[in-house]
Amino acid sequence: MQSLPDSLKDFDIDLNPNPAVALKVRSVDNEEEIPFHVHRKGQLIFTLHGGVTCLAPKAWWMVPANCAAWIPAGSLHCNRVTKNGQVLFLYIEPDVSGMPEECCALHISPMLREMLKHFATLPQDYTATSQTARFAQVMLHELSLMPVERLNLPISDNPKIKRLADALMANPADSSSLAVWADRLAMSKRTFERFVLKETGMTFGRWRQQLQVLVAIRLLVTGTSVQNTAWELGYDSVTAFITMFKKTLGKTPGRYLNDLSYLSRQTARCF
Repeated sequence: MQSLPDSLKDFDIDLNPNPAVALKVRSVDNEEEIPFHVHRKGQLIFTLHGGVTCLAPKAWWMVPANCAAWIPAGSLHCNRVTKNGQVLFLYIEPDVSGMPEECCALHISPMLREMLKHFATLPQDYTATSQTARFAQVMLHELSLMPVERLNLPISDNPKIKRLADALMANPADSSSLAVWADRLAMSKRTFERFVLKETGMTFGRWRQQLQVLVAIRLLVTGTSVQNTAWELGYDSVTAFITMFKKTLGKTPGRYLNDLSYLSRQTARCF
């Protein structure tokens, strides 16, 4: 697999009219970013190893191994791949039915995972009556059945919300009170509370907690220990961090990592 820049150089997937086309890439030494852009096709960003952060106008997603982000056709977005990450891009024609109308994160079943990896080894210029075309049809149907994962941080076009998100992403351990954040954005406490709820659909406390979960996943999948992740997020107690993580995702960080590790080992056996 090539690095992100090498793989996408002089590569215009929108010129290919087939219903689905796959491309597998990897990030070599450091975290790599594909700047904001749009496609005529929809894009599935499937993480094989490491993690991908997807940024779109209305939300950010953290996509760990064996999950995927769905970006509908014509949606502005940016992808950041962690160090040594491996990613499979699946580009889908806008008229393919059954795909979500909004950006989201999707759970990928073991069967679909293997189908996606196999499809990435097939020719991109297949004909409509070929075996590859029939395989793509079954694969896309299976993809349309995948459930949505809660791995997003809702934001809006409002520059103050983006400023708030950028500040907390850069320093997730900042435990400043609601009143302090309101003052930083030149608002009263009550106005700030209403503002965040209106722009994100969440209270400030719930929204900040969701952001911390996304940051935690990014740290965990790149090798940071549970203890150090808790410290990076400003938790004095590892137990408190584990409780927050489990409440949000339904499993402890250790169990979450074990599940990802198992799926990654299963994936590696097929390369």
